[in-house]
Amino acid sequence: MLCVDACFEGEWMFIKRNLYQQLLSWKSETKGSKALLVEGARRVGKSTLAETFGRNEYSSSIVVDFNKAPRSVLENYENLSNLDIFFQTLSLAYNTRLFRRNSLIIFDEVQKFPRAREAIKYLVQDGRYDYIETGSLISIKENVRDITIPSEERVVRMYPVDFEEFASVLGEDLLLEYVRDCYSKKIPLRQEYHAKAMHLFREYLLVGGMPQSIVAYVENDRDFASCDVEKRDILQLYKDDIKKAANRYQSKVSAVFENIPAFLSTHEKKIVLSRMGDNGQVFSRFDDPLYWLGDSMMCNLCYRCTDPNVGFALTKDPSSVKCYLGDTGLLVSLAFDENALATNRLYKSIMDGKLSLNEGMLYENMMAQMLTSYGKKLYFYTQYNDAKHRNDIEIDFLLSNEDKLNFKVYPVEVKSSTNYTAISLGRFREKFGKRICRSVVIHPKNYSEEGDIIKIPPYMLFCVFGNRAESSVLP
Repeated sequence: MLCVDACFEGEWMFIKRNLYQQLLSWKSETKGSKALLVEGARRVGKSTLAETFGRNEYSSSIVVDFNKAPRSVLENYENLSNLDIFFQTLSLAYNTRLFRRNSLIIFDEVQKFPRAREAIKYLVQDGRYDYIETGSLISIKENVRDITIPSEERVVRMYPVDFEEFASVLGEDLLLEYVRDCYSKKIPLRQEYHAKAMHLFREYLLVGGMPQSIVAYVENDRDFASCDVEKRDILQLYKDDIKKAANRYQSKVSAVFENIPAFLSTHEKKIVLSRMGDNGQVFSRFDDPLYWLGDSMMCNLCYRCTDPNVGFALTKDPSSVKCYLGDTGLLVSLAFDENALATNRLYKSIMDGKLSLNEGMLYENMMAQMLTSYGKKLYFYTQYNDAKHRNDIEIDFLLSNEDKLNFKVYPVEVKSSTNYTAISLGRFREKFGKRICRSVVIHPKNYSEEGDIIKIPPYMLFCVFGNRAESSVLP
């Protein structure tokens, strides 16, 4: 069962989350020998996933929410030398009976109480129950610097609802099957279904993948204004988190976060330091703020690779970075002021594919979001031409076959318009041809192939790089 409950104003609806299957695998494979740590940004559904898993797969479960855990529970961690008393206290505090090897204990928002994470070592060794930890910003060094990280942990990352999950919520499972079938046969969709799938993808651009936003959208008859209210609440939570947790470089983190739409609106979409300070001030150090945003999973960082002939990480240029927002629906709300977003004109422009503003910003951010959710690390490539005083090669994303002995590159270009050129891709292929398998162009048009270039609409990306994509798709 992959259905996960999402609660909205006391009502429940189902959002199918593919990560549920990984939880099932963890339970059957580890048999209590490891706890599971679910990392993710705020409001992506970590707690709901864990709670639903506990209800469905165990005789009983306890959720210890460290935002509101009673003092008796917090003081209970003084009793780790006597785990009988420890578990008795939990059972009484939450009025829940625990069953040996058939109960789940969830440590929710565990970053609020790092000692609970440290205790995992002893709880797992005891072997009576299973444990899931959930938390936001949990991998950031400020939250773990004073504890011993337990080795008895398996870590999974949870991202916003992906396109497949979003389409399923809207009842489009048959359309997804048709898209998969067309891709496997390497044929375009019938035009009416291509138009329908593109409409669905543009809905996904606007609504995004935050469960609260999706629930508001569905519960209010696909009303964009309703989901925008939820997205703005989440953005405010993120801003509050930055103020509370970013410590000595909080102002720099805030500056980067607030300026993400401005950076992505430029041609190169890279971070421009001179735009982040007051009165033209350039921040001398920005690596920590960027790492903070990446670790928090609020943002997805994409670094320039200087030599795609070798492993990307070996030639990563940390001074040249693109910073994408972790959820594109949030980017829409962050980029446009509330009054503009409240008008039907903006929504209609995006849904019709005629947004006069930089729609490429939204497309590229969404591709970064989707690729990241598929476990891909993000890199891009540019080559500067001194004679022309500009870049003459710009590749949006570089992906690899992750084979160290036979390293191959998949250059990916993102086009938001039906009218475009692929000059950069051609030059890149000329320069690095021996290392390139197939090239991928993502565009609003239907599926097609041109030699070694595969051209796909954005809704088809999950077929190529998704978690269930066939390994033989890109030979």
